[in-house]
Amino acid sequence: MQDFLFYLNLGWEHIISLDALDHQLFVLALIAVYSYSDWKKILILVTAFTIGHSITLALSILDVFRVPSDWVEFLIPLTIVLTSLDNIIMKNQKQTLMRANYYLALIFGLVHGMGFANTARVMIAKSQSIAVPLLGFNIGLELGQIIIVGAILILLFILLTIFKVNKKDWILFVSSGVFALSLKMTLERIPF
Repeated sequence: MQDFLFYLNLGWEHIISLDALDHQLFVLALIAVYSYSDWKKILILVTAFTIGHSITLALSILDVFRVPSDWVEFLIPLTIVLTSLDNIIMKNQKQTLMRANYYLALIFGLVHGMGFANTARVMIAKSQSIAVPLLGFNIGLELGQIIIVGAILILLFILLTIFKVNKKDWILFVSSGVFALSLKMTLERIPF
């Protein structure tokens, strides 16, 4: 049980800590097109991200493949650039964009899962089963994402209902900000 709680906390920190800005921006870009009334769809969306994340994390820990960490650190913000750019380009096609985000969450979750793989590979002993660490880590990650989503939805509710912000303006503002920050991260991490 102690191992499970250790990895649960590790997953929580992986998404909640100040060092997790890339993951937080990705979640923000993914859910920017949804409304607070879409909370069930959003939970499915972030779970798709966790599933993609856990698949590559498991494969990396099992040493099925390795991707150089400098490439992973470059690809992670690139996924955020592409997601936010998709929001900007398709802002008038909300239903299509919402469907596309499920695929983006799963596919780009695969990339994000590689970001913790090297650390996890070192932490999990060869003789240790990966089931408990992976389960704990991914539950912690999912709980952290739910907290982030909850905070964003509360902010969105306040902006749309009290301050009467236009939904398309919200999508454009958030996606443009996320695009700018993630583009900066991407350019700083070019692995050449």
